[in-house]
Amino acid sequence: MPDPAFLAGSTAAADWPLCHVRLQLDGRFPWLILIPRRAGLVELEDLSAIERTMLAEETVRAGRIVRAMGADRGLPVEKLNVAALGNVTRQLHQHVVGRRGDDGLWPDPVWGRGTAAPLDPGARDRALEIVRAG
Repeated sequence: MPDPAFLAGSTAAADWPLCHVRLQLDGRFPWLILIPRRAGLVELEDLSAIERTMLAEETVRAGRIVRAMGADRGLPVEKLNVAALGNVTRQLHQHVVGRRGDDGLWPDPVWGRGTAAPLDPGARDRALEIVRAG
């Protein structure tokens, strides 16, 4: 189960072999969050070697989907930002964020910067379709 902190700003998108996938509801960026579906995980070292490999593969998959989400919205992704932070939410999770040189926060990180722009329902539904197809 995802930490409650994830529920306010994201929505469930898919369940992959290792991770629960959530779509971040911030219209500024195409953005997925991968949350391994095992209780008590905090650090990458809490995963087995096989699970770490699975997380890497699911991160690459998420990157392809984030690029497709950006292209669908006319926001071509120039760079993927991938991070496993955890200063606010200790539960192990990985962000995959599509960035562009003109995205308003470039080159700064997206975490804790600016105010999220609501993702309109049509864009949300289309992004969920792209995740589920990928």
